[in-house]
Amino acid sequence: MEPRNMLSKRREDDIFNSMNERPVDDISLEFFYKPHTIALLFTSIAVVISISFTRSDENIEDNYWAGFMCVIFFFLIISVLAFPNGPFTRPHPAVWRIVFGLSVLYCLSLLFLLFQNYNTVRNIFFWLDPELRDFHIDSEKEYGVNCSDYTFQRIWSTVDVFAAGHFFGWVFKAVLVRHLGILWAMSIMWELTEMIFAHLLPNFIECWWDAWILDVLVCNGLGICVGLWICKRLEMRDYKWASIRDIHTATGKIKRAVLQFTPSSWTPVRWLDPNCTYMRFVAICQLVIFWQVSELNTFFLKHIFEMPPSHPIVVGRLFLVGIVVAPSVRQYYTYVTDPRCLRVGTQCWVYGAIMVSESLLCIKNGRRLFQNTQLSNILFWLLLQAVVSILFVWGISQYHKYFPGEADVSRDSSPVKSQDSDSYDETGNVRRRHVTFQSQQGHERSD
Repeated sequence: MEPRNMLSKRREDDIFNSMNERPVDDISLEFFYKPHTIALLFTSIAVVISISFTRSDENIEDNYWAGFMCVIFFFLIISVLAFPNGPFTRPHPAVWRIVFGLSVLYCLSLLFLLFQNYNTVRNIFFWLDPELRDFHIDSEKEYGVNCSDYTFQRIWSTVDVFAAGHFFGWVFKAVLVRHLGILWAMSIMWELTEMIFAHLLPNFIECWWDAWILDVLVCNGLGICVGLWICKRLEMRDYKWASIRDIHTATGKIKRAVLQFTPSSWTPVRWLDPNCTYMRFVAICQLVIFWQVSELNTFFLKHIFEMPPSHPIVVGRLFLVGIVVAPSVRQYYTYVTDPRCLRVGTQCWVYGAIMVSESLLCIKNGRRLFQNTQLSNILFWLLLQAVVSILFVWGISQYHKYFPGEADVSRDSSPVKSQDSDSYDETGNVRRRHVTFQSQQGHERSD
């Protein structure tokens, strides 16, 4: 291989490694970042021996459950030792390795369920929670009734825990995506998705004022505004971290320990450049479509397998997917915007496998449900997804191009990197790093 190709390959590997397994900079307490593999091995074995030889093994179901828990426990231990950190290091890389391990376990569970029939899957859920036998999906709350009555009392009666979930969910999405056009495209498109699939999922039937005023304008809109405001505050913050050993007061040490659960840095993202290629438009439209599919999986899974929205399985899946999405979006952003990154991150890859597996599980076990729809509806939904995504994302990018403001410069004007951003000496080591800027903002990966 020619030297120039070797240097190019090394640059690509550096970009991928920094995104897939980001190292921890400025370690202040080395004890918490050393492997301790031997101690972890002996401790794990001691815990397993102690539990397995002291518990009663007369109940077969309890034995199954204990065995599953032991397998999960050891798999997560292996995850801490072997899996990559991902793009984040706070509060500790081990946390994100465990998240990656949980996502792999969930993906493998979906693949196992994919090869079972509907009754077997239902019996597995009944084994986990026998009370699911008494729940039927027809008992869910209906929203699209008596739509002509939009008095204050009627509107207030629809404000429930799901309205708060809408708001905080969009705050979380705004913090992850950090682009006004993409967020509004997702918000508008989701309401259109509910309208298109309302004949399959009865709880998608909503009154017009509930869908477009309470959901889109109030809950989603306020959530987007609050999320972007949080992003702006984090961008303006001065990140200067002191070692906890250099802090002498007890209050200061406690504050520093709490701040360990906050990002170590925060840099604006730039999904679109006014002069970017059409391939980035395609990638962002894919992001919007994938997001809609993942949201749809939530409702189809609980509808097909008949679970209440507040069930621990449903809530646990939402929590796990929400945590997994955070590093996945960051890795997808790096893959889309950095021309030197030629591979998608492993966490993003696993999340893609999860999304496809959930969709296949819904399609296989919901054949009777999907017989009520037509292929033309699905094709129209996909076309609508692309059109809405392109219009919103392109419109916002053009607005920033012709009407740039101070806030736009701070958030959306991150640099466009050149291919020759690193200089190497004769041995292939990095001599100096520089980036070609189109603004004054740096482009560092953030937590």
